[in-house]
Amino acid sequence: MKLDLFDYTLPSEAIAQRAAEPRDASRLLVLHRDTGVVEHRQFPDFCSYLRAGDVLVLNNTRVRAARLFASKTTGARVEVLVLDILSPLTCHALLGPARRGRVGARFTFEDGRTAEVQERTPDGGRILRFSEGPPLEEWLNAYGALPLPPYIHGSLPDPSRYQTVYNREVGSAAAPTAGLHFTPQLLQQIRDLGVTIAEVTLHVGVDTFRPVKTAEIEQHQMHSEWYDISPEAAAAINGAAGRIIAVGTTCVRTLESAAIADRQVRSGSGSTRLYITPGYRFKCVDALLTNFHYPRSSLLILVSAFAGWEPIIRAYHEALANGYRFLSLGDAMLLI
Repeated sequence: MKLDLFDYTLPSEAIAQRAAEPRDASRLLVLHRDTGVVEHRQFPDFCSYLRAGDVLVLNNTRVRAARLFASKTTGARVEVLVLDILSPLTCHALLGPARRGRVGARFTFEDGRTAEVQERTPDGGRILRFSEGPPLEEWLNAYGALPLPPYIHGSLPDPSRYQTVYNREVGSAAAPTAGLHFTPQLLQQIRDLGVTIAEVTLHVGVDTFRPVKTAEIEQHQMHSEWYDISPEAAAAINGAAGRIIAVGTTCVRTLESAAIADRQVRSGSGSTRLYITPGYRFKCVDALLTNFHYPRSSLLILVSAFAGWEPIIRAYHEALANGYRFLSLGDAMLLI
């Protein structure tokens, strides 16, 4: 399929720059996949689409405070985005501008700690080795900032609004944004309906910010992302009496990557490069809660595979016409 099919005009004013307050004050567009009917609701109405016996799958990853600024000996400023911590003193990172990251280059951070570029990586990143000091995970908590998507300008008044209320496992470069709408009270209301909540982990990589650039979507290459499904979560998913409802595309990729049969997943950890395009046969996901995605992105391609290209594009245009807020901090969409 041609990438141009997954393009649409996204006005800058439609890109949410602040999260809704409170969390569940966002809007909810509901697309019925069997009929193509679209409903316009508020996010708390999500509960009315749930039934006893359903399993709601959440991604409990936590965004790492991975954005840092440093300077070279020349005084040039360098932005560092930590992707993976490889050891207490080494990490895989992206640098901006990338040309300042030649092998052997040294940077100094605000507390005086230094890092040296040891090697380049195939994805355009760098391996950095830091001078002696606190382990990197601990140090990032003290000096790092959340790496917001490039289309969000400035910082958030409350950085916790770019974390879900159920975040537990540190390691993401971006939030699983479909989950930002939930409050503890709403999650309890869902449990009271007889819905089982299962938590999985997928650490979102920087690839989530990168648009597809190949003329044909099948030529695009996904980067690897680490995921984990506990035995308890696998048992809940495999024993679902009702539907398996994924909260976010990260949960879709986790479930489908771990699928061993229809509606059955294997527990354990692994890396996935799963790239879902139209024509893919879903094994584990019956419904999907997601946000509105960027044009020409692998995420828009995934939701088109799940609900159909034409219904998704039509729903996106209807959402724009009705003033929905798009992307990470925007409104939600339920594909059911």
